[in-house]
Amino acid sequence: MLEHFQWLPFLAAITILTMSPGVDTIIVMRNAASGGWRLGFLTSLGICMGLFAHATVSALGLSVILLGSAGLFTAFKLIGAAYLVYLGVQAIRSALKPVGMTFKEVSHSKTLTAWGSFRQGLLSNVLNPKPIIFYMAFLPQFIDPSHSALVQSLFMASLHFIIAMVWQTFLALMVHKARVWLARPKVAQVLDSLTGILLVGFGVKLALSQR
Repeated sequence: MLEHFQWLPFLAAITILTMSPGVDTIIVMRNAASGGWRLGFLTSLGICMGLFAHATVSALGLSVILLGSAGLFTAFKLIGAAYLVYLGVQAIRSALKPVGMTFKEVSHSKTLTAWGSFRQGLLSNVLNPKPIIFYMAFLPQFIDPSHSALVQSLFMASLHFIIAMVWQTFLALMVHKARVWLARPKVAQVLDSLTGILLVGFGVKLALSQR
């Protein structure tokens, strides 16, 4: 196994990647605004559980097959893009609901459940080919060939899991504290509109990307 100090570049890279705004951040913050920090936490849990799937795929070499097959990669990419666009359209539809409802009515109008939050996070991560590319290109640099690649990949995914859960839970708590303000009809509409536009944008960008 690598010496402890040799993990520092990995931890630094993963931390920067985790804290960079992206699809994960948007989904966690929107769900926390809709249903409180608990739904934001469960969304983050789903996202982070997806990391183990990517680490396993990378360690077993399946990502080599995926990235080596243009047709397979494109199909997988389009599925992920379609899911992001779907989430974006759902957010935009929510923004188009009538204005003038009270905070209580807005809260009850949200149909997002605990399982739905977890599923959104998991699918948005698993169906995104970007983590596959990142893990396949990045993890091998830190794998000791004299030990199990799968065990080491899962260990690194566990470190990524911890960092991402801490950061995204922090974001969910911050959004939860401002939830009453965020749930005001006008503010909620703006939030849903921006979220929807960003998610659709990420989906379109993913669909059009070469890799």
